[in-house]
Order: sequence, then C-alpha cells, then structure tokens
Amino acid sequence: MPGSPVPGDPAPQQPPPGAPLAPEPASRDLKARGETEAHATGKAANGRANTRAAWLAILPTATAALLTIWLAWGPGFAFFSSDGTPTSPPPTGQTYGSIVTGGIPISLTLQADNLSSILGVLVTLVALAVQVYSVGYLKDDTRYPSYSAFISLFTSAMLLVVYAGDLLVLYVGWEIMGLCSYLLIGHWWEDRANSRAAVKAFLVTRLGDVGFLFGIFVLGTAAGSFRVTEVLAKVPEMSTATLVTATMLLLAGVAGKSAQVPLHTWLPDAMAGPTPISALIHAATMVAAGIFIVARLFPAFQHAPPTMDVLAVIAALGMLGAALAALAQDDLKRVLAYSTVSQLAYMAGGLAANSDTAAIFHLLTHGAFKALLFLCAGAVIHHVGSNLMTQMGGLRRELPVTFVTMTIGLAALMGIPPASGFFSKDGVLAAMDDALSSGVLTDAAALLLYGCALATVAVTGAYATRAWLRTFFGEARAVALPEPAPGTAHIVDVREAPRTMLVPVVLLAVPALLLGFAGEPHLDLGVASISVVLAVLGAGVVYAVWRSDPVADPARLLGPLRVPCERAFYVDGLYAALFVRPVLALARLVVRTDDVVVDGAVRGSGRSARGLSGVLRLAQNGNVQLYVSGVLAGVLLIAVGAVMFT
Repeated sequence: MPGSPVPGDPAPQQPPPGAPLAPEPASRDLKARGETEAHATGKAANGRANTRAAWLAILPTATAALLTIWLAWGPGFAFFSSDGTPTSPPPTGQTYGSIVTGGIPISLTLQADNLSSILGVLVTLVALAVQVYSVGYLKDDTRYPSYSAFISLFTSAMLLVVYAGDLLVLYVGWEIMGLCSYLLIGHWWEDRANSRAAVKAFLVTRLGDVGFLFGIFVLGTAAGSFRVTEVLAKVPEMSTATLVTATMLLLAGVAGKSAQVPLHTWLPDAMAGPTPISALIHAATMVAAGIFIVARLFPAFQHAPPTMDVLAVIAALGMLGAALAALAQDDLKRVLAYSTVSQLAYMAGGLAANSDTAAIFHLLTHGAFKALLFLCAGAVIHHVGSNLMTQMGGLRRELPVTFVTMTIGLAALMGIPPASGFFSKDGVLAAMDDALSSGVLTDAAALLLYGCALATVAVTGAYATRAWLRTFFGEARAVALPEPAPGTAHIVDVREAPRTMLVPVVLLAVPALLLGFAGEPHLDLGVASISVVLAVLGAGVVYAVWRSDPVADPARLLGPLRVPCERAFYVDGLYAALFVRPVLALARLVVRTDDVVVDGAVRGSGRSARGLSGVLRLAQNGNVQLYVSGVLAGVLLIAVGAVMFT
C-alpha cells in the first residue's frame, strides 16, 4: 500500500515533540541557491571594486609616463622668457617655497636634468607595465585595491627621489619607498614568512637610512644648504675629511636600498611579495634609488678617494658572491633576486671606476630586462603553481610567448649581443679596465674589482643558462597544487597567461633587446670579446652538465660549495648569531626585569597595603566595648606619658 514501509528499509523516525521540522527539499535547494547567489554577488562586487581600482591606478600612471617622456624628449615644462619664447629649464630647477627650520631652510625644489629625466621615464614605464600586469596576476585578490594604491604611492615616492632638488625633500621620498616596500612585500601577510620578510626588509633598509640621514646633515651643514646644486658647487671647498665622512654615511643608505654588501640580505627574502612587486622593486624603484644617489652626488664621491675604494670592494664582493648564490637557488624568483644584487654591484663598480655614465646606462638596460624577467617568471609561476624549478620543465611548448621573451631577457642579463645588456655591461667593464691604470682606485681595489667582474660574467652565464634549461627544457615536472600557498601562483592553468600579463611582457622585450643601440655605444672590442667568451664559457659548462643528466640539477657542478652558495655563504646565520639572537636575549632580559623588578615592586606595594589593611581591619570588628576599651587605653597611655615626660 502507498505509504507502507518497504521490507528491509528502516522505519521512518518521527521528530520529537516540539522539535523544528526538517526543511523540505525545495527549501534546502532555495537555501543552497541563496548561498550560491550571495557568493556570486560578493565575487561580482569584488570584481567591480578591482576594476575601478585598476582604472584609478593605470590611467594616472600612464599620464605620468607620457609627461615624463614629454619632459625628457619634448618641450616639456619649458620656462618662457619675457618675449614668450620657450627656454630650457635652468639647472637649479624650480622652487615652490621653503620651510624655515631655525637653521638651514628646506627648499621645496624640483629639477629635471638629463639624469632625472631619463630615470623618470624608466620609473613610470616600468610602473605602468607592473600595474597592467597586476590586473591579470591578482585578478581575484580581495586586497587588489589597496595593492594598486600602494604601487601608485611607491611610484610617486621614487619620482620624488628622482626629481627632488633638495636633499631633505629627496629623503622624504626615500623613506616613503621604504614604507611601501614593507606594505607590498607583506601583501599576503597571512603567511608568517611573508610578514617576517616584510619586517626584515623594513628594518635592514632603515638601518642604512640612519647613516644616510646623517650623511645628508654633514653635506648640508658643510655647504650651508640642502639644495643639490648648491651642495655640489661647494664640494671643491669642503675638506677631504668632511667629504669622506659624508659619503661613507651616504654609502650606508645606498647599501641598504640597493641591497649591497653587507645590507643585502633583505632582497632575496622580499620575494615573498607578489611577483609584479618584485619587478617594480628590482627594476625601477628601491634598488635603483641607491645607484641614482651616488650618480646624483657623484662629484662628492669623486673627491673622497677612500669612499671610492670602499665602494669598489663592496661591489666586487657583492657581484661575485650574489652570482654564486644565484647559481645554487631552486626558487626561480630568488635566482633573479640574487641576480639583481649582482647586477647592481656592477653598477656600483662602474661608479667606483669613475664612470657614472656607464653605470646609469647599465641601470637603464637592467631596468628593462630585469622587469621583463620578473614578469616572465610571474607568468611561469602563474602557470605551474610553484616558484621551484624542480616543478618546472618543458614549458617552451606550453608557454611559447613567455619562452621567447624570457630568452631575450636572459640573453640581456648574460650580455649576449645584440641584447641591451651586452652594450651596457661592456661600458662598465671597460671603465673597470681603465681604472687599472688611471689611478682612480688603489691598485689592490682596482684589481679586485676587475677580477671579480670578469669572474661574475662567467657565473652569470652559468646561472642564467641553468634557469633557462630547467624552466623551459627537459620533461615537464609540474604538479598541480589544489590550494596554492600564499605567495605562489593563484591558479594552475594549461594555457598561456592572460593578455593583461602578456602585453607588458612583449612590450618590455623590445627595450630589453634594442635599448643598447640607443646609447650610441662605443665598444671596446677587447673587453667585449672577453666578456662574450666568458659568458658563453659559463653557459657551455652548465649545458654540458645538464645534457649529461637533464633530470639532475646542474648546480651539482659546484661540488662542496653548493650548500654554502645555496645559503648565500651563511651571512644570514652570521647576522643572527651576532645581532639577532643577542638583541632578542637582551629584549627578553628587559621584559623579565620589567616583570620581576618594576611590576614586582608595584605588585609588592599592593600586597603590603592589603596586608596592613587586613591588620587594621581586625580592630574594626563592630564591637563597641572594644572601641571604648581602646579609647580608654589610649587615654591612659597618654596620661602616663605626660606624667613621665613632664
């Protein structure tokens, strides 16, 4: 009969009296549909917010890029004479007021000379590429609006550094960049490693900035002004001791911002941030600022020979040590991070060899090909779902556009003609070669610098080839991650990256390949030949090792040096032993002292007061006879005392 239980089925259970009835199937469907619609609505709202943020970030950055190009190559913000004809901006820049300090005033001055105009173009174009690329890379990120706003602030701060005509105005942009780097490196702060990397970057760069600020004070006090043009005009009148002191202090800030020895340890850990941020930091903002400062104040450094020797030694150690560390890394982004440390050391070496032109030219080409490399790495990571090269391989067939563009970037990094890095690196090496005989540096410093530079060329060819082979050749080793950890890819896909990511990559490949011809290069054929031979030699050794066993890591050719190189020669461990652990121990001692001594005294006084109040409370028991007896006893004692002592 209908409604009768089928034999073998459990009897239907009736709900207890008063219990709410279970929802009907239709009600459950409506509830699930409501939750789905709510999720879809939230996702749509997040998408609309991200779209608005993207437009608010991209359009102003594009406008800034057009204005910097206009300023560099067009009539720009030309000043007009009395008859209305345009004239070029004066070298002193334009002052928009001053701040009275009771001592040396701070002038709100902006200047657009050749150095600042060219770097302004680099900053805005790379920032524009990063903003467009981030639209696809962080498509569904709920914090994209704040991310894009921080990038805009980051770009503005770097432009302030580039165009500032007063050292203290420059310092404002210098510090804002430090704040933005902290906020962007820690974008995925849910992972404790990311937040620790952001704090490390902030603290290490702030350590260098202390010396940088005091260097500004020394120069400004000696010149009687903080305006860049007036400071440089007074340099010949300053004593050698003053210039050495000021430039050594400035060098501390340069080492911090440009991640040079001994303050380089923050940059590899900064890879915890989104890959587009790595491109921005490594190509056009933070790390470029340190090299720019030395070039901006180059006459002061030229009049301080001991500082130039120190800069040469720092550059020599940094370029070779970072290149060896890059050769042993498995994380693709950390390979590029150590590569940045090495290439910035090349620029510092060019400055130490008395060629600011060669250093800035390499800074420009490096900005193009390093931004390209990081954005290509982001496309690879976006595709694979991991930063590790052990999970990559065979990607040239799946990512043909990324393969071609990253090949161009790696060729520029190695210095293979006709890529841009070949011409700029040749200029730096030629300057170092000239320093051997020009007397700009001491013989030992010049020899160390040039020797390390040539060795670094070979190691650069080796680690660039290793990254190229392990990423795009061999068997595919990608492992799909169901839930990628913060800081890695957001999806695992089998297609090429979206257009918003590919277009900036393709456009950056053009200057990475051809920018070297824009500088009217004058090649030193001997130095250029040696450079290419060394780069090809390093690449050939790695290729031979890889060819013998494509599955194994070519870094095994380092032998017993592999682990020290992978751990960057234990510099982080040394700092932890010398500084971090003693400071933490001291902090724990201070906390313990505060808890036991200071708070203990407060708690002890409270316990004493409570104990005394308990004693007094014994007498306040409400017994009137006891009170009267106490009063009489007191009167008796007073009377006896009066009789005895009178």
